[in-house]
Amino acid sequence: MRIGFSLGSLLSVQEILDCTKILANHNPDSIWIPETWGMECGSMLSAVSQIAKKPKIGSSIINIYSRTPSLIAMNAATIDALSNGRLILGLGTSSKAIVEEWHGLEFDQPLQRMSEYIAIIRQIISGNKVNYNGNFFHLRNFGLLIKPVRKEIPIYIAAINQKMTDLTWSVGDGVIFYLRPVEEMQYTISRMQKKRKIDVACQLITCVSDDAEEAITRAKKTISFYVSVGKIYREFLAKNGYEKETGEIFGEYKKSGLGGTHHFVSDAMANSLSIYGTPNEIPKKIKQFVKTGIDLPILQFNPIGDVSESFKLLVSALEGEM
Repeated sequence: MRIGFSLGSLLSVQEILDCTKILANHNPDSIWIPETWGMECGSMLSAVSQIAKKPKIGSSIINIYSRTPSLIAMNAATIDALSNGRLILGLGTSSKAIVEEWHGLEFDQPLQRMSEYIAIIRQIISGNKVNYNGNFFHLRNFGLLIKPVRKEIPIYIAAINQKMTDLTWSVGDGVIFYLRPVEEMQYTISRMQKKRKIDVACQLITCVSDDAEEAITRAKKTISFYVSVGKIYREFLAKNGYEKETGEIFGEYKKSGLGGTHHFVSDAMANSLSIYGTPNEIPKKIKQFVKTGIDLPILQFNPIGDVSESFKLLVSALEGEM
């Protein structure tokens, strides 16, 4: 079974490197580094690639607003060279709040922008001179000074709503799903894969503890955080079976902040959106998600207690699976 690990926002730079050292002694499919409002993704991927020499490395995700497509292509070519051709370039739109309030840019026409980004990045990575005239970007005679290790670097797209999902299946090498209910995900994957086969990755909130109650509580806190602050996730989940829960979570968030929002995440919601439990329960729960059509489950590590010990517990639970 292919298994990826996402090491990121809840961890420090040193903790990510320490977890990577643990994974270097195992055989995961891939290690993914997110980029939100903490560490810069490219630097971390470069560092990770020098510690874990075999797994693929992926960005999950780089947003398509805060860098130009030319810079992303340069960044991708550099990391791919440092990792000897192991990069997966994960792209997404991020959110209106992050792009406009924290980057000071306009969150405009994400579908068209994503399409242009991918076209430009692929042309640059191919090693050819690029002349491009789009709605957003106009390039003349751009070419890399370095020779890319590969003329094609796989591009995975983070997709939530149907229009981005359609675009992903049209132009992407893979998709990265997140916070999709099991039943909806199985239906979407089955329907979309009939149009064109791509690699289906899904990042899954993952919490492991010898105390089962501690694990589910941790998972519910992460779910409620994304529902509280992420409008696109909140609206998507409300349309797909969790209108009551999302309404209660957001109502509590507006009233009192994040503190008690996890109490409104039902067990059914947690089961459909996350992997949690004692070590012996984790492999079975991963396989239940794989049955939906996921090719690559990416375990988003949510530490419980000491980070190193928590990660060792997760990895040990998967000894026979990687």
